[in-house]
Amino acid sequence: EVQLVESGGGLVQPGGFLSLSCVASEFTSDDYLIGWFRHAPGKEQGGVCCISHDGTPYYADSMKGRVSISSDKAKNTVFLQMDNLKPEDTGVYYCALIHGRPSIIKLTAFLGAYAYDSEGQGTQVTVSS
Repeated sequence: EVQLVESGGGLVQPGGFLSLSCVASEFTSDDYLIGWFRHAPGKEQGGVCCISHDGTPYYADSMKGRVSISSDKAKNTVFLQMDNLKPEDTGVYYCALIHGRPSIIKLTAFLGAYAYDSEGQGTQVTVSS
């Protein structure tokens, strides 16, 4: 199983910016989706965004327009940049991966926050003044 390690969480004021990173131990195939989901207090977990092996990004409606995902394949690292953060964005952000060629089914699973092949331990993001 691929190991995923997140970093970069913390406390930020409303309207602020935060960048998260996720390092994967390896990519066992050339086809995958890797990205982020979050779990806010009292809410169901939900997908944020993901990126395919060829660099195509996909965004869930929840944070669309305020987040950007990118990757550095040479370093097995995925980045999440979040801007104009709101208090309701508070939660634990997890890096996750689904193996296989991207498809409607796999994208639905990823952005619906279920059926991941690997998940990280999560990093806390708190948006508060």
